[in-house]
Amino acid sequence: MKRRTFVNVTAAALMPGPVATQHVDPALIDYFQQQLEGHYRADMFLGPHDLIGTVSAQYQLIDKLVRSASGQTRCGLLRVGAAYAALVGWLYQDAGDLGAATFWRGITQEIAARSRDPHLVGYSLVNLAQVRTDLGDGHGVIDLCEAALDGDRVLPKVQIMAMQQQAHGASLTGDRSAVDRLIDAAGGLISRVDDDLPWGNACRRTPGYLEVQRATCYGRLGLGREAEALWSQVLDAVPASARRDRGVYLARHATAAAGAREPEHAVEIARAAAEIAAETGSARMLRELRGLERAMRPWHDAPVGRDLAEILAPVTEGS
Repeated sequence: MKRRTFVNVTAAALMPGPVATQHVDPALIDYFQQQLEGHYRADMFLGPHDLIGTVSAQYQLIDKLVRSASGQTRCGLLRVGAAYAALVGWLYQDAGDLGAATFWRGITQEIAARSRDPHLVGYSLVNLAQVRTDLGDGHGVIDLCEAALDGDRVLPKVQIMAMQQQAHGASLTGDRSAVDRLIDAAGGLISRVDDDLPWGNACRRTPGYLEVQRATCYGRLGLGREAEALWSQVLDAVPASARRDRGVYLARHATAAAGAREPEHAVEIARAAAEIAAETGSARMLRELRGLERAMRPWHDAPVGRDLAEILAPVTEGS
């Protein structure tokens, strides 16, 4: 990583001290939590690039306030600060910068440990496992998720997050039975999620959350027909507001259709995914479209293959 890039990525998390002390009102905890929920919603519409600077700057302010706060106010700011660091890490991951994502996932783990909150520590380990998933390191994913679940001391929401991420690790190691077992077990916990924490709420916010994970894992395992059938069901429930996620799911659905030997269907689905990729600039979506190109290689010289190349050219050329 170039020095200038490194400084840009890390500056918000590595503010030198000491800083001038100030009074920190406990009401600021609620303020930052409310802002966090707004950032989650904005991420669905905007994608990563327009939010990284804003969320990083707010994390830097939280870090500054933590240095002056005390008692329960300090603990509360640490907890919300870890959630902000996790979001910055996610935004960098969605933008395709795994080095920056790993740095911010490490900051998340540090702040979670300082908060002494076992649920947040578990959440931070799942965040690290997400990066390992993108790196294709199935055993690393499983190690981190098992650590998050160790001792069964975490909230049902964290257990669900760890189990579904561990299923991704299992798919990377070719273990379909573990994928189904873990996702089924996570499904049994959904009704027990009743906390009011502002982070990690995808299991409640995303329609068909666990079936999305199952379909993704099936696609990774090469189970084209099973994955295609699941995506057909899941996409019907995805709201228009979740545009970026919908684009990712469409790209995965198209790849599954190609794996099921339905190239015309794959190209039809890819058309909508490419439009969303062009709007959001999501590197994660672009990676999925690259996977679709590979899945469509058997039809590279056929008319349907040329159609796909034309559809994807605006978003894949030069990337």
